[in-house]
Amino acid sequence: MPVDPLDAARELAPVAARTAASADADRRLAAELVEGLRESGLLRMLVPSSLAGGEATPAGMVAAVRELARADGAAGWCLAVAATSGLLAGYLPEEQAEVVFGDQRAWVGGVFAPKGRAQPTGPEDIELSGRWSFASGVDHCDWLMGGCLVQEGDQDVRRADGGPPHTRLALVPAEAVRVFDTWDVSGLRGTGSHDFEVQSASVPVARTVSLVSDPRRATGPLYAFPVFGLLALAIAAVGLGIARGAVDDLVELAEAKVPAMATRKLADHSDTQIRVARAEARLRAADALVDAEVAGAWNAARADGDVTVERRAGLRMAASHAMATAAGVVDDVYSLGGGSAVYASNPLQRRFRDVHVATQHMLVNPSTWEFAGRVLLGGSARAEQF
Repeated sequence: MPVDPLDAARELAPVAARTAASADADRRLAAELVEGLRESGLLRMLVPSSLAGGEATPAGMVAAVRELARADGAAGWCLAVAATSGLLAGYLPEEQAEVVFGDQRAWVGGVFAPKGRAQPTGPEDIELSGRWSFASGVDHCDWLMGGCLVQEGDQDVRRADGGPPHTRLALVPAEAVRVFDTWDVSGLRGTGSHDFEVQSASVPVARTVSLVSDPRRATGPLYAFPVFGLLALAIAAVGLGIARGAVDDLVELAEAKVPAMATRKLADHSDTQIRVARAEARLRAADALVDAEVAGAWNAARADGDVTVERRAGLRMAASHAMATAAGVVDDVYSLGGGSAVYASNPLQRRFRDVHVATQHMLVNPSTWEFAGRVLLGGSARAEQF
C-alpha cells in the first residue's frame, strides 16, 4: 500500500524538531532523521509506481514538505530536493531508472543549474566535468545530479529550434564526486548544502535527462504536471512550513513570557493578539492560494495530459507569493519575540535565519514574478519556462 506523504511526514516531525538544533550546529541532518527519511518512502514519493515509488499527487508532496519544514526548515528543504529529484525517474529509460531509483533506500540529490560541461565521447557516452554549489543533503546522497551544457569541442551545442544552449542533467554515483566543505551560512545550516565536483566522469547518455526537450516516459498525470512549477512549489512549501512553525513558537513563548517593564504575559497584550491574528490570516491565505492553484493544474493534468501556460503561471505566482508571505510572517513573529528571539537557544532565531536563506532560491526569488506578470499582461511565454 502506498505511503501517505502527510502521514509519513507527521511521524517524522517529532524527530526533526528534536534534532533541529543539533542539525543546525553540525550542518547536516541527524543520523536518526536520515534513517527515518530513507525508511519512510518520502524520498521516493515522486518516483513512478512502476519502480515501487509513491507517485504522489503534487498536493501530497506540498503537504508533506510543509509539515516536515514546520518541525525543521532544513529537514523540509532536504526532503523537497530529494523528493523532486525523483521526477527524473519519469524521464529516464527503464533500465537506467532502475539503476538509480531501484534501491528503495536510495537518496538522490544534486543541482539543476547547468554548471558542468558534457563532452560526447561516443554515441552512447559523455564525459562530465564541473563543480556545483548548493548540493543540499550531499553527505547523505547515493546519487547526485549535475546540470551541464553539452559541448562539442569548445562550442556549446545549440538547440534545434535556435533556443539556448542544450542542457542536460547527468546522474553519477556518490563515489564519483568530491565534496567541498563550503556551507558556512546563516540559515538552513542543517541542509549541509556543500559544493561537489566531478572530474572527467564517464556517464551513459541514457543516464542524462533534458527536462525541456526529452519526452516523458512515465504516463501518469504527475509527469504531465509542470516540472518547474512543482520544483517551485516544493521550495515554497518549505517557506510555508517554517512560517507555521514560527507562529507555533511565538504562541508558546507568548503564553510564558512577561516582557520587561510589563505585568501581563505577552499573550495578553492587544498588540500581540492583533499581530498574531494578521500573521495567521496571511499564512492561511498563502496556503489557500497554493492549494487552489495546485488543484486546478492537477485537474488539467489528469483530464488533458497537459497544463496551459496560464495555469503554469498561476503555479509560479502562488509559489513566489507563498515564499514572500512566509518571510513576512516570520519577520512579524520574530519581532514579537523581542529579546528572547535573538538567542540561539530560541527556535524563532533559527526560523528567522532559515526563511531568509530560503527566499534566495532562484525559483521563488522576486525575479520570478516577471514570468507570471508577462502572461497576465497577455504576453507570450514558452511553457517550458514554467
